[in-house]
Amino acid sequence: VDAIRWVLGEQKSRELRLDKMSSVIFNGTKKRKEGQMAQVTLTFDNTKNVLPTDYSSVSISRILYRSGESEYRLNGVSCRLKDITSLFLDTGIGADSYAIIALNMVEDLLSDREQARRRMFEQAAGVSKYKARKHETQQKLEATAADLDRVEDLLFEIEDQLKKLEKQAERARKYYELKDEYKKLSIELAVHNLAKHKKTFKDLESQIAREEDNYRSTEAMARLLEADIEAKRKSHVDKETSLSEQQQEVNRLTGRIRGKENEKAMLEQKRSFVANDVQRLNDQITNNTNQLRTLDTEIEGYQTDLNYERNLEAELETALSEAQKLLEKVRTDHNLLKGNLDEFVKEQQGLEREIVELEKTKAIQTNQVENLRRDVERTLGDIATRREEMKVLEKNIAEQDKSEAAELQKIKDLEAAETKRKADIAASEQQQDELLKKIAAHNRQLDARRNEYKLTKSMVESLEGFPESIKFLSQQKDWAKNCPLLSDLIYVREEYRVVIENYLEQYLNYYVVPNVDEAAKAIALLGQSQKGRANFFLLDAFRDYTAPLALLPGGIRAVELVEVEAQYRPLVEFLLENVVISDDPMLPAQIPNSDLTILSKSGTFVRRKFSVSGGSVGLFEGKKIGRKKNLEILENEIKKLEATENQLNNQLATLRAHLQSLKNADQSSLLQRERESLNRLSQEKAGMQAKLDNIAAFVANFDAQAGDANERIAALTESNAAIEKQLAEKNRAATAVRERLANADGSFRDVAEHLSQTSAAFNQQNIEFIRQQNKVNAFRQELTFREKRREELRQTQASAQTTLARNADEIQLIETEIQQIETDLQAAYLEKKEKETSLSAVEQTYFKARNEIHELENKQRENFRQQQDLQGLVNRLKEKFSDVKFEITAIGERLRAEFGLGVNDVINNEPDPAYQRDALEREVNNLKRRLDTYGEINPMAIEAYNEIKERYDTIAGQRNDILAAKENLVQTMKEIEETATARFLESFAQVRENFISVFRTLFTEDDSADLVLTNPDAPLDSDINIIAKPKGKRPQTIAQLSGGEKTLTATALLFALYLLKPAPFCIFDEVDAPLDDANIEKFNRIIRQFSADSQFIVVTHNKATMAAVDTIYGVYMPEQGVSAVTPVDFRKLGHEAMVFEAG
Repeated sequence: VDAIRWVLGEQKSRELRLDKMSSVIFNGTKKRKEGQMAQVTLTFDNTKNVLPTDYSSVSISRILYRSGESEYRLNGVSCRLKDITSLFLDTGIGADSYAIIALNMVEDLLSDREQARRRMFEQAAGVSKYKARKHETQQKLEATAADLDRVEDLLFEIEDQLKKLEKQAERARKYYELKDEYKKLSIELAVHNLAKHKKTFKDLESQIAREEDNYRSTEAMARLLEADIEAKRKSHVDKETSLSEQQQEVNRLTGRIRGKENEKAMLEQKRSFVANDVQRLNDQITNNTNQLRTLDTEIEGYQTDLNYERNLEAELETALSEAQKLLEKVRTDHNLLKGNLDEFVKEQQGLEREIVELEKTKAIQTNQVENLRRDVERTLGDIATRREEMKVLEKNIAEQDKSEAAELQKIKDLEAAETKRKADIAASEQQQDELLKKIAAHNRQLDARRNEYKLTKSMVESLEGFPESIKFLSQQKDWAKNCPLLSDLIYVREEYRVVIENYLEQYLNYYVVPNVDEAAKAIALLGQSQKGRANFFLLDAFRDYTAPLALLPGGIRAVELVEVEAQYRPLVEFLLENVVISDDPMLPAQIPNSDLTILSKSGTFVRRKFSVSGGSVGLFEGKKIGRKKNLEILENEIKKLEATENQLNNQLATLRAHLQSLKNADQSSLLQRERESLNRLSQEKAGMQAKLDNIAAFVANFDAQAGDANERIAALTESNAAIEKQLAEKNRAATAVRERLANADGSFRDVAEHLSQTSAAFNQQNIEFIRQQNKVNAFRQELTFREKRREELRQTQASAQTTLARNADEIQLIETEIQQIETDLQAAYLEKKEKETSLSAVEQTYFKARNEIHELENKQRENFRQQQDLQGLVNRLKEKFSDVKFEITAIGERLRAEFGLGVNDVINNEPDPAYQRDALEREVNNLKRRLDTYGEINPMAIEAYNEIKERYDTIAGQRNDILAAKENLVQTMKEIEETATARFLESFAQVRENFISVFRTLFTEDDSADLVLTNPDAPLDSDINIIAKPKGKRPQTIAQLSGGEKTLTATALLFALYLLKPAPFCIFDEVDAPLDDANIEKFNRIIRQFSADSQFIVVTHNKATMAAVDTIYGVYMPEQGVSAVTPVDFRKLGHEAMVFEAG
């Protein structure tokens, strides 16, 4: 089905269930290569003349190539899709025809999606061709309206031109009258101006001679002043040498004084440091005295406690002795009673002695551990205090190091900066002098370039020296846009400009135009305006021109010296063909038969094959060629010079500011202060370092003591742990012995019990005695430690006293040295004052001589300024002299260009006294302005007017024709609308009747159905509603019907259309899928009924439908990826219809 729709012209890949159109091409299998194209051919039997063609068989083909190209064929002949569409118009055949129905289209038809019903009705009613014609007529009508708008625009433009042409003839007559008056007054004004310039010319000559004499006088004065200055400078050098020696002597003396002052400051700082050290030692002695008092008090207290504990120890020792005697007595009684138990008693006694010894040892060691721990805690406390003091000192020393390094670096930086500052001042002063000279030279160059630029710009803007025709054409902006003068195209370096200009002089006023049409336009403009004649070079005539290659034994080819754009190069090569520049007089003899033209570099002669010309070079020669280019070069040079001027001025301002800042940045006093600060920091650091070393030694000693104590504590702790294990073993053994003794005689138990109690009392007494001994030892150790600390403080006191005595001697020595330095400084100050007085006298003599030199230099500068002023005046006079000569020449050029007269024709004429020059100039300018602003005139105005009038009449007739055509198109559209409406209503009525009939055939006679136009007043644009109400149901819309009822309703509508216009064929693609068996039989029966006039192709999976067809085509795969079709003809077989009964 998709293949048939595709060949009929379907363009939407979505409608064909494709992601892209090229998917229809065979992609190949394992055994077959992919196809390069897809082709479908559909053949129609046209024996009934359904198609409007004389052929009895019509085949259409569509081919799509893998490259994307597409082709349609009609009976094997290539054609357009439009041809195929036109062929099937109003036949019911097409890509979107009602003859090709798929299951999803049934829903589209019933829901009227995208106006599917209207499209089918129009196809069946034959209205499609009328709508197509209406669309074409609408497009023609729009095109006609556009043509009418264009014609109206043309008529509007032509009417405006007609009005303008009526005024141009009158303007031309007035223009020529003004031009004649302008010529007469311009010549009279030229006579007045020439008379004025002749007098100015003579006055300037005499003034230039006078000022040149004055300039030579200033030059002589300048030489005299220079000689006098040199003599003064030579004498000044000796004074400068003497002054320098005395200045150095004063500087050396100042340096010694500064050294003594620094030495004195160092001693004062040292005295201050020693005094501070004395204060620190006094504070230390006071502190140590307080500590000694505290220690004496503590030692006295510990001595009292020790005596008390020793008395208590003696008492405990006496009690222990009594307890031991009692124990011996009990043991004797026990031995007498014991008898046979001696061995047990001995064993028990041995164990008890061992236990007592072990407990005694343990108690002693425990007491020792406690004492050692107290010592370690006390020592660690002292160490922590000392280490805190060390941290503070180390931090202070580190800060002092940083401060000292910073001060040292600051001093180095200041010394380097001061040295660099002095060097920079000298270098900056030298740069300032050089920069001032450079600025003066640069300003002279800039003034010269500006004057040259103004003169050149005036000549370019006024086109001085060019005829009136050239000036006129240059003012025609539309024409002169791409048509330059030859003199503006080329540019030559200054040394060759005169010779090239002299050679090309006759061509410099030629315009260079692209082709002869542009030249013709210019000639027409000149003719219409009566502005004279002009010459033109045709650029396209030189397009294929190739310059011959000539062998030049000497000299330079002139064309190589010319700078020109590439498009104009052939023209320049033509004009300068075989032209050589050389000053070698023997060159013509070397090539006697050559066609070369030889030009001298200076422009004094031109040598051709048969002639020689030459002479002097005029003042204004070389000024005409490349004016615009030269103007651009001058402008760029001036911009660069101005930028350089700004840059130099900025540099000078920056340099002066820098120099002043260097002079203001004297840091000598700051350097001295920083040196004094460095000495003070060094002394403070030395004192802190000495104190840090003393504390570090003390901490190291205490660390060693604490380490030994910790090792002893660890050893004693380990020993106690071993004793604990031994005691546990001995107690277990004693318990065992006691158990054996318990089994002995009953009386022995009492004795043994008494012995045990006595022994326990003895042991307890012994432990208390040992503890008291340890306590006495602890007090003795504390007393020893404090006595040792007191001795250390006494030694420190003695050392401090010694240092105090030494510091007192040192302070006395420093005081003596300071007094000696002060004495030396007083003598040095007197000597410095004497030398400064002598130096002042020498300086006065030196500066007086220098002032004389400065006065002479000022005179020299004043004389130089006068020289510059005179030179500038002479240059300006010469420029005025040149300007006057130029004005005279310009007047002659203007007369020659505008009126064909030379300056010699009028220079001897006397001015007419009837005219005043100023009034005459105003009148000439007024006439010139009126002529310039008069605008263009057209002498062919009448002829042009007739031509425009004729064209206007022709276009007006065309406008009338277009209006008539527009009226006809409107009438045609109206007729098409009426015909299509009538035909559509007629067809709709027939389809409505057919639909009701077929619907009742498919359902029952009692069922109701109808077709209704929603807008009867505009049937061609109205929607079509389907009303279907099977018996026993009252659905509000078709959507409420079952799937089978919807399919039968759609089928009824399709066959109603078929009854109006049967299509040659009809395709149903699984339309019967929703139908039950009873409806399938109805569906098949009605298809059979209509198959007499049309061919039906049904795609189905229903067995009943398959059984009802004439021929069935099965699709199978003879190999993987390849499909084939095989037919089975059922017409040779019988078929028995299925009968269904209600109920």
